[in-house]
Amino acid sequence: MAQKRDYYEVLGVQKDATEDEIKKAYRKIAIKYHPDRNPGDKEAEEKFKEAAEAYNVLHDPKTRQQYDQFGFDGPNMGGGFGGFSGFETNMNMDDIFSMFGDIFGGHGFGGFGGGQRRPQQHRGSDLRLKVKLTLEEINTGVTKKFKVRKDIPCPHCSGTGAEAGSQKEQCPTCHGQGYITHTTQSIFGMMQQQSVCPTCGGEGMVIKNKCKHCGGTGVEKGEEVVEINIPAGVAEGMVVNVPGKGNAGKHNGTSGDIQVFIAEEPHETFIRDGNDLIYNLLLDFPTAALGGEIEIPTIEGTKLKVKLENGTQPGKTLRLRGKGLPVVQGYGSGRGDLVVNISVYVPKTLSKEEKHAIEQFKDSDNFKGDKQTRDSIFQKFKNYFN
Repeated sequence: MAQKRDYYEVLGVQKDATEDEIKKAYRKIAIKYHPDRNPGDKEAEEKFKEAAEAYNVLHDPKTRQQYDQFGFDGPNMGGGFGGFSGFETNMNMDDIFSMFGDIFGGHGFGGFGGGQRRPQQHRGSDLRLKVKLTLEEINTGVTKKFKVRKDIPCPHCSGTGAEAGSQKEQCPTCHGQGYITHTTQSIFGMMQQQSVCPTCGGEGMVIKNKCKHCGGTGVEKGEEVVEINIPAGVAEGMVVNVPGKGNAGKHNGTSGDIQVFIAEEPHETFIRDGNDLIYNLLLDFPTAALGGEIEIPTIEGTKLKVKLENGTQPGKTLRLRGKGLPVVQGYGSGRGDLVVNISVYVPKTLSKEEKHAIEQFKDSDNFKGDKQTRDSIFQKFKNYFN
């Protein structure tokens, strides 16, 4: 399989191109490689499809942002992330025309090499939800249930929009085609242009006796409990796409999707940095000086025993490999690390005995630190504030 080309490269636009510039660039390419102008030319057909795929992603701000951030792979993760699934590379010319016919001023080129457009099928709109996750839920993945209020197929007419006992009839205007055809003169000669049938709205069928419950739309408001599987490793701002669980389409059309936006709840112990977890450890002075075994908490709720060397300095970092969060499916494998930042606690008040004990070491050169140690600590602070 040939490697995909960058969508901006396909349309010949810069990454900061406006929506209008993207639309004009696509129209220019679509006209150049249109099958009516290149009959039997497979290469031109592939370029036509390639341009349609690029435009499908870049003309929509949401999918464009996902493409800019994740590239080709991100929106197609196994977890069902929102993205480019609305465009299939094996779509035929009629499908592309039905999606982008408006690019040609509300009309499209006719024929597509002798093919016929299919009547339009309504698609329900998408729904959006926001879910807050704990780091523990992100670590393992989680299934969430939501009671969603949305459009559902009308139970009285089974979604057809027609009253019980009646049937839809073929549209008398377009004779079931869903579109009407006009022949016009253009710079390319005589060309057929197609537009949606104004009588049936592109369906090819009309309802004479409309359902009294839904008014002929085939949908009504209802509720559904939706179960959503959120994969491990997701992050703030990611979107999990749940196909077919959005609003039902009119007249038994296809249902929209539910887009679940991920938010993270602050954690009382850890700070997230990508797939790494940061833990700030406050040591008492004797342990820092003498060393010994310490316990480090993990996101799983267990504790890791770590041997600390004597003379541990404030600002030292320990990195526990593979003890962070998992890499989200589709972005690789493995886990991040648990990063332990060490600081040393200095008491603000001392008892008479404690003060006397410490004063015994006040003049000891060993407690003052050499120049190399002082410079090292200074550099760590300098790096931190930079």
